[in-house]
Amino acid sequence: MAKALALMSGGLDSVLAAKIIADQGIEVTGLCFKSAFFGSKNAERMAAQIDIPLMVVDFTDEHLEMTKQPKHGYGKNMNPCIDCHAMMLNYAGKIMEEQGYDFLITGEVLNQRPMSQNYKALQTVKEESGYENKILRPLSALNLQPTEMELSGMVDRNRLLGFNGKTRKPQMALAEKLGIVEYPSPAGGCSLTEPNFAGRLKDLYEHDKENTDRSDIDLLRVGRHFRLTDKAKAISTRNEEEYKALWERITDDMLIFDTADYSGSTVALKASGGHEPTADEIQSAAAIAARYSKAREEEEVLVKYKKPKDEKYEHIRVKPAEDRELANLML
Repeated sequence: MAKALALMSGGLDSVLAAKIIADQGIEVTGLCFKSAFFGSKNAERMAAQIDIPLMVVDFTDEHLEMTKQPKHGYGKNMNPCIDCHAMMLNYAGKIMEEQGYDFLITGEVLNQRPMSQNYKALQTVKEESGYENKILRPLSALNLQPTEMELSGMVDRNRLLGFNGKTRKPQMALAEKLGIVEYPSPAGGCSLTEPNFAGRLKDLYEHDKENTDRSDIDLLRVGRHFRLTDKAKAISTRNEEEYKALWERITDDMLIFDTADYSGSTVALKASGGHEPTADEIQSAAAIAARYSKAREEEEVLVKYKKPKDEKYEHIRVKPAEDRELANLML
């Protein structure tokens, strides 16, 4: 029996592609990649729904480095989809060879995304993956050149599809026909496509790309972010949940600010690698803490701050930051 490895993002397209091939009597195993920008939960649910096993590979370090300078650039936000797909297929191809699979499956649909899934982009991904002759795209196969798997009879080309364009109606109809009833919206999954997250990531890469690691990426999802200077930014929590999330991501070099006599937001001052916060940066972070506290209407507020391992707090009196000022700083 032929064996295929199906790349599964957790979306509808990839599970349909896997199911179409599995229904031809081919043994299909799902393969999901996770990194700092996307996880595996949706893929786990979708693989279970069509009853196929799933492998999960964490390639955070390599993927993070690629996003800093992708060969083919970014999409609408900070998503380097062409480079990302090629990287995944290269990884998948190595696993295919090591574990005795015959070919790879992806759920890509021709022209669904104008920049990363046009004909030229799909060809680029195949070529740069290093496994050009082993990649099958079942949902758009009838609009593409036959692969060696189809020409050899391993896969029945007549049972493949010719989806083309942005509309998802054909996929939804096929899902109903195949009994796939639960699937995520097409917008979910990758943080790199989310405008708010992408804006924060772009700012991070512009100011401290070389030192950015997984913890910096995780921190982008917490609280309000303010770019104070080229060397420093502040993160302000909005609730108890974000406070806990911030403390899980605190590093020893950060300064932590709280109002001394009132409840309110905890603010972290994070500097670029090796930079020691200036008096002006400290004052700005303290003013943010004062603004998002019960003392926001006061003329002057006492704010305490220290590094996580320091025993004693320093104190500073500041005027709460004005909303107009913060609007210009907010990421």
